[in-house]
Amino acid sequence: MLGLTQLRAGSALIDLVDVESAEGAKGGAAAGRKRRNVDHFCVQLESFDEKKIGAFLQRKGVKPGIVGRRYGALGHGPSMYLTDPDGNMVELKGPPDPDQSERMPGAKYPSRRRARSVG
Repeated sequence: MLGLTQLRAGSALIDLVDVESAEGAKGGAAAGRKRRNVDHFCVQLESFDEKKIGAFLQRKGVKPGIVGRRYGALGHGPSMYLTDPDGNMVELKGPPDPDQSERMPGAKYPSRRRARSVG
């Protein structure tokens, strides 16, 4: 259980994360005068070229994050998290993958074959 509620607003996906959940604990204590209350914001990109994005960010003095396949408003696709100069967490999200399956590396899935009846 991730400890979050996902809301849709048009094509946008808004994740509300309970600060008492394991995922919420990663963000620290609940929001207050000296604590943030937004985990990150996401910018949807029309295309996603990891090398070009990384080179651009480095030229601007921003450390690129690790690219991974993540779920977002338009489904699964490539994304990168980074921290902007003001300390905000930003996700750069590429277009959705053609394959939108939920398969996770190393997970075992039941066979799609039907059991044969004996008789």
